[in-house]
Amino acid sequence: MIPAVMPTYGRWDVAAERGEGCYLYATDGRKFLDFTSGIAVTSLGHCHPRLIEAVTAQGRRLWHVSNLFQIPGQQRLAERLVANSFADTVFFNNSGAEAVELSIKVARKYQSHVGHPERYRVIGCQGSFHGRSFATLAAAGAEAYLKGFGPVMDGFDHVAFNNLNEMRAAITDHTAAILVEPVQGEGGVRSPSDDYLKGLRAICDEFGLLLVFDEVQSGMGRTGRLFAHQWSEVTPDVMAVAKALGNGFPIGACLATEAAAAGMVAGSHGSTFGGNPMAVAAGNAVLDVMLEPGFFERVERVSRLLRGKLEALVGAYPKLFAETRGSGLLLGIRCHVTAGDFVAKLRAEGLLCLTAGDNVLRILPPLIVGEREIEEASGILDKVAREWPQS
Repeated sequence: MIPAVMPTYGRWDVAAERGEGCYLYATDGRKFLDFTSGIAVTSLGHCHPRLIEAVTAQGRRLWHVSNLFQIPGQQRLAERLVANSFADTVFFNNSGAEAVELSIKVARKYQSHVGHPERYRVIGCQGSFHGRSFATLAAAGAEAYLKGFGPVMDGFDHVAFNNLNEMRAAITDHTAAILVEPVQGEGGVRSPSDDYLKGLRAICDEFGLLLVFDEVQSGMGRTGRLFAHQWSEVTPDVMAVAKALGNGFPIGACLATEAAAAGMVAGSHGSTFGGNPMAVAAGNAVLDVMLEPGFFERVERVSRLLRGKLEALVGAYPKLFAETRGSGLLLGIRCHVTAGDFVAKLRAEGLLCLTAGDNVLRILPPLIVGEREIEEASGILDKVAREWPQS
């Protein structure tokens, strides 16, 4: 008999009851150091007091009105995102998949608006992940996620990640945009070479394409800057963000330049819940914390400490681990042993981590993580590695 909750997840044996900072507590009394952050969502940790205050205060005033009304908190959040990014305008929705899907719509609408409706195809990268809707699944092209859901939506081509030659060769008269993650998360925590994003910008400028970044996982401070692409000093035309924007309250956003969004007029897109008063209260509270002086400098400092610990672990156990990957606090270790088995052992010792493609152990602590928690996590990682058979 099928359970009441549709069985689409392979759930852990942890029933979460409450959280505080970097720690998660189960209903059976177990305490875990949470280095999953709800899959890069609770970047300010569990139950951050600023978030609690903001959402509680908003909940006492107004929950929802729809976008038929002006929403002051939405206007404020949009203005702050514009002020701290490349963008001129923002559309709010509820999730990363929705933000990416709108990014694709914006790219197609732009080409139609400038007189090239034949340009509708989007080039994505192998190993990417953009969400679970039909369009975002097709944009990523991963067979594991597409199986059984055919036919695959048309309009997407795929090339190797971090390969500018393949990207250039894939462009046709029907290409509208290039869609990439500045750091691949689900696909194996892979960072591109230093010149990759600059090369993509140059290609888009040459061929009249839009450059679309999916920063759903890598954005909102995860790499030590508000957005990962800022390290390369490259500006996209469109960008999708979500996850940590609400620190767990569902909110996503599509950011765009004025030129890219020129075709997005009244009636061209909409959302019932997107950017409602509760969601933007959470988003504004997140920015209140992240835009404080010294926040990102601290993230950089602790990320260097954690990466150093992970690199030492890889060096100490070459039979278990191959290499360290990632950027900032979006980190991974490619394993020789089965990453999922290693994650299970870590969980049994009180440390929650994730897996990613290419047999990678994915490590996503909250951005508020401190030296004490990093030392604790490093001790658990070392213990599990030391006790691993034939290590």
